[in-house]
Amino acid sequence: MIRPAVPSDVPVIHAMIRELAAYEKAPDEAVATEEQLAEALFGERPAVFAHLAVDEATGEPAGFALWFLNFSTWRGVHGIHLEDLYVRPSARGGGHGRALLTELARLCVERGYQRLEWSVLDWNEPAIGFYRALGARPQDGWTVFRLTDEALTALGSQPRSGAPAA
Repeated sequence: MIRPAVPSDVPVIHAMIRELAAYEKAPDEAVATEEQLAEALFGERPAVFAHLAVDEATGEPAGFALWFLNFSTWRGVHGIHLEDLYVRPSARGGGHGRALLTELARLCVERGYQRLEWSVLDWNEPAIGFYRALGARPQDGWTVFRLTDEALTALGSQPRSGAPAA
């Protein structure tokens, strides 16, 4: 069963984010708090959205998808960027990942979005094989860039271009 997340799901989503970070060999990089997650998902202006896969036999959360809208200037419409897709190891192989992606694809079709995209670590062969089996294709020729920490602060602290001198 796939359902949209509700505020009471924040602790379990947060726990699964930590599990995902450990799986991706970067547990110390997942520093977001439950409060930050709650604000992003359910605050005055939600910036991200989440769906949960719930095991029908146990009623326990088996996985989640956390996503946000992007925009294609070439197509002139929104799409969905899947930030995180995670299924707990004990629930893998049960169709939860496929069901989560199917729900996001359904949202794209219903809302007229023309893209559903995400990133995957190049060493994660099981995930890559799973995505290819669904018909997803890697975007060869594109490299993801990211500014964080000191580099982001240094660039963002520069004076505005064209701003009057103080």
